[in-house]
Amino acid sequence: QVQLVESGGGLVQAGDSLRLSCAASGSIISINAMGWFRQAPGKEREFVAVITWSVGITYYTDSVKGRFTISRDTAKNTVYLQMNSLKPEDTAVYYCATTPGRVGANWAPSRVASWGQGTQVTVSS
Repeated sequence: QVQLVESGGGLVQAGDSLRLSCAASGSIISINAMGWFRQAPGKEREFVAVITWSVGITYYTDSVKGRFTISRDTAKNTVYLQMNSLKPEDTAVYYCATTPGRVGANWAPSRVASWGQGTQVTVSS
């Protein structure tokens, strides 16, 4: 079992930046990839970005490419999501997630093994 603790959410204006962090503990050896999903009010949870734990291969959903960067620090068991040029449509609860399986840009919530508690990101126009 992997436990995930997120931090870094908040209220910002359009064009601003935020960095989310997610610290993992527990059965780290079972992690093949860590990443982020988000869920806006009234919408389904959607994939944002993921990074493979050992090699560092990254995948992004199209709407954040060029603005968001995912990275990891294996010594700290932490993954980061640097979000630049934020838009009001980025407003959502952001969830950290892990999987022992393979991932790609089509990583679905049904294939997530562990979830964090979520952190709110609000972007005002």
